Amino acid sequence: MKKFLAVALTVAMTMTMLTACGSSETAADSTEATAADSTEAAETTETADDTAEETEAEAPAADETAENSDAVSEALADGVLTVGTNAEFPPFEYVDDNGEADGFDMALVKAIGEKLGVEVVIENMEFASLVSSIGSKIDIAAAGMTVTDERKESVDFTNSYYEAVQYVILPADSEIAAAADLEGKTIGVQLGTTGDFIAEDIADSTVSQYNKAVDAVNDLINGRVDCVIIDKNPALVFESKFEGQVVAVDGAQFDFEPEEYAIALPKGDTVLLDQINAALEEIKADGTFDELVKTYIEAE
Repeated sequence: MKKFLAVALTVAMTMTMLTACGSSETAADSTEATAADSTEAAETTETADDTAEETEAEAPAADETAENSDAVSEALADGVLTVGTNAEFPPFEYVDDNGEADGFDMALVKAIGEKLGVEVVIENMEFASLVSSIGSKIDIAAAGMTVTDERKESVDFTNSYYEAVQYVILPADSEIAAAADLEGKTIGVQLGTTGDFIAEDIADSTVSQYNKAVDAVNDLINGRVDCVIIDKNPALVFESKFEGQVVAVDGAQFDFEPEEYAIALPKGDTVLLDQINAALEEIKADGTFDELVKTYIEAE
């Protein structure tokens, strides 16, 4: 009997130990699983945070977006638009009775200045100096300037605002009537203008260049040149001013092609270009442009 009790006691102790060991292993496994879950959760949270940071970095800041939409050209940063012109080209630019630069182009750039909310200052200078002065002495040039490939190498141009054609001013009794008649003649032009470029390509011609178109016309009247090549509108002005002495002949009769006037501005300044083009569109849409044409061009 004692032997049986001893055996039973031994078996009971063994079962108790096995049960205890099994419980420890289960607890350990549970602890490891819980730790693993915590680590995975932490990694998931960290990944989410990283994604959020990357998204935030990729998205442009609101202030930056606003700044881009409100970009202002350096030319307008001081609130002044300095415009270069050559006030010897009526009716587009001329000196009025008060000694101020006036004309269609001057009225146009002042209207543009109002749209842009800046003061417009006019600088009168020689036509040939305008392109080289843009971006340094002046911000833009408005001077009945024709868009040419040569000029586009140095400056940018706005959308065209006027189509013109070159005319030939002749003495009232001249027999010049066609392109071939210009060959071998002495031709007066304003320095740096389209007329200047055309005259250089006329065979055997002698080109006399002037800073002022009126000086070329005076030399025509005095017999020093055979003709003057200049834009239509100033040609008609001079024909009226010197009535009976000279006649203005349409350049189409001499095979001259139509040309486009535009405002020249610093090359690469797309902000200024867009702003002036937008102002031009507004001026045409609200009737201001047509009124300026009636006042300065059709009234001549």
